[in-house]
Amino acid sequence: MPFKKALKISAVVLAVAIIAFVFFVRQHYVAPILMYHSVQPSANPQNRLAVSAESFRRQMRFLKEHNYNVMPLEKLADLIRGEKKIPRNTVAITFDDGYRDFYLYAYPVLREYNIPVVMFIIVNEVGRPQADRLNWQEIKEMQGSGLITFGSHCLGPEPLVNLKSETEVKKEIVESKVKLQEKLGSEVALFSYPEGRFTGRIRQIVIDSGYRAAVATNPGIDYPDNDVFALKRLRISSSSDNLFVFWFESSGYYTFFKERRHK
Repeated sequence: MPFKKALKISAVVLAVAIIAFVFFVRQHYVAPILMYHSVQPSANPQNRLAVSAESFRRQMRFLKEHNYNVMPLEKLADLIRGEKKIPRNTVAITFDDGYRDFYLYAYPVLREYNIPVVMFIIVNEVGRPQADRLNWQEIKEMQGSGLITFGSHCLGPEPLVNLKSETEVKKEIVESKVKLQEKLGSEVALFSYPEGRFTGRIRQIVIDSGYRAAVATNPGIDYPDNDVFALKRLRISSSSDNLFVFWFESSGYYTFFKERRHK
């Protein structure tokens, strides 16, 4: 076979393979749920739970300038539950733990760019003496903005899988919801598993307690992408200071590649 003809055939085969791969990957699009914890004036790169205030502003500006559809988590969960088509470039944003630096450094940026997020609160740590957690006054103020939704991250920080009895698990899940609802004067529909860890029984208790959706971290490739009571999230840390990395993480395809890399 002449060299030029073989080269053309190879190019066609390569093009077909690339198109097939792109089509295959597109079938695995999952609207990314970004998981933040702490936003600090100057974040330690070794702290996987913190991003700098400067990086956070750049990331939110990136989403705004590139016309991402930043959707409230509950609305995204409703689309998933109803098996509705989710537009490309849809993103939901969550925060865990209720650090006070959220109020100081993240909230002003979210107001500036009109970006909704959900904050998952460790109820018994609200307003603690160390002053490193949100207090109820700050929480109520942010709730009134219409941008910040509050969900439960249990009464305390201990992972539910570590608790010795189902009674303790139920207390953490149910009482945190009840206390938050009393303080906020509205329904609390969203739950975050401490450290993202859960079992089938814990998941069922969350459902039975009246929550409408729950987030984990990343349960893994063998867990479905459409379980609204075990929604997969992507941790945002200092590695996302690079906006190319942040773009990939918020693309909707990052989870697909990450899960297969770790399999």
